[in-house]
Amino acid sequence: MQDILINWTPQETRVAVIENGAVQDLHIERTLERGLVGNIYAGKVVRVLPGMQSAFIDIGLERAAFLHAADVQLTGDNPRHNAAPGVVVTPPPIERLVFEGQTMTAQVIKDPIGTKGARLSTQISIAGRLLVFLPQDDHIGISQKIGSHEVREQLRTRMAVLAQVPEGSGPTGGFILRTNAEEATDAELADDIAYLRKTWKAVRERSFKSPPGTLLHQDLNLVERVLRDLAHEATQAIRIDSKLQYDALKAFGEAYTPTSVDKLALYKGERPIFDLFNIDEEIARALTRRVDLKSGGYLVIDQTEALTTVDVNTGGYVGARNFDDTIFKTNLEATQTIARQLRLRNLGGIIIVDFIDMTREEHQAAVLTEFKKQLARDRTKVTVSGFTQLGLVELTRKRTRESLAHMLCEPCPTCEGKGQVKTARSVCYDILREILREAKQFNPKEFRIIATPAVVEMLLDEESQHLAGLSDFIGKPISLRAENAGSPERYDIVLM
Repeated sequence: MQDILINWTPQETRVAVIENGAVQDLHIERTLERGLVGNIYAGKVVRVLPGMQSAFIDIGLERAAFLHAADVQLTGDNPRHNAAPGVVVTPPPIERLVFEGQTMTAQVIKDPIGTKGARLSTQISIAGRLLVFLPQDDHIGISQKIGSHEVREQLRTRMAVLAQVPEGSGPTGGFILRTNAEEATDAELADDIAYLRKTWKAVRERSFKSPPGTLLHQDLNLVERVLRDLAHEATQAIRIDSKLQYDALKAFGEAYTPTSVDKLALYKGERPIFDLFNIDEEIARALTRRVDLKSGGYLVIDQTEALTTVDVNTGGYVGARNFDDTIFKTNLEATQTIARQLRLRNLGGIIIVDFIDMTREEHQAAVLTEFKKQLARDRTKVTVSGFTQLGLVELTRKRTRESLAHMLCEPCPTCEGKGQVKTARSVCYDILREILREAKQFNPKEFRIIATPAVVEMLLDEESQHLAGLSDFIGKPISLRAENAGSPERYDIVLM
């Protein structure tokens, strides 16, 4: 069973999904940093790059957005839909699809991450409560998570009738039925169809009269997406701590998700709502490298620019009868924690898991099966490869927004993101070398070292003999002054 807690303030919305008393998912949206995925813009092509089969599009953001040839909607019959299963259709060259100066309507499919601009697609899709509308297509798709083949075909037939429009009314558009549409009535589907077509009509009308860089359509905010995307049959309660947002969410739910309205509750407790499940403590733990397992083992999670690594260690766990069983049980326990941490931290891209080496193949198979089972609960697409020859498990998790660490943190100004700083002794030797270098080029009366108290103290104590020897060698006095410069590595040498 699932509970959803919503903590709202004017500057930030935080949503925690609780399952079996533990936080499984965390979503954060800041008013000034709201995600762009789903937004539709009027754009202008500023550069075409045939070598990369892509183009840069100005949509009014700080950095130009990125459009790949594979994300350009093809006119006429879409060969991607008509291709046989398993056949990959190569799109035409980007230079035949777009040209510099061209204006277009495009949708963000991936937020700007790091130094990369947003990724765009001209294949527009607008999500509703039950359906996803594809205004430039005419096919009807069904979510892979919807039951049997017979159920899927029945839904397809119903949708084909409901989505019809009178002749001469123009393109009908295509639809994809979302998972929660399986039990929907014809009236509910018809309402969603009408809402989505009305939304698209408004987008089209704005696109004809808006200059490039204009936002034509913005996706729902995080509070509204809770009802549209996160709530389902297993959701017991959706508690929110803002009366203003509770009223707005209730009105939105009555219009679009009436089955979820009864689950809404205004939280009036004296304690902050996130204190109910120690969620702030969970967030703090999700920003650390080490995650302890209940058995005594632990994980070490490192996020880099290229990939994320997860290292599993037995730690102090010695509970099993033999070493193989200890390793097996630690790895099994780790699968659940790793899957949860990927969701909690919103880690995406390439992920490498280094389970503790297992000598027995049946243990490897059992761990991989359990890992896939735990990952299946993830709403984000995850693809798992088996164990490599080095005993690593490779997986990819779709990345559409910044990770929790990138959203809440920034590189340490002291170490500049390296994660470590030079020792005081190393800085002392850097200073001595620098003075020797300067003495060969300049002839001051005195050299003055300005460094941190720890470095100055070491030069006066343990390294005093070397400092005196250098002063004798260059024939100049060397004085010291301690200052807190912020970084332990920073120093200045002043020529007096």
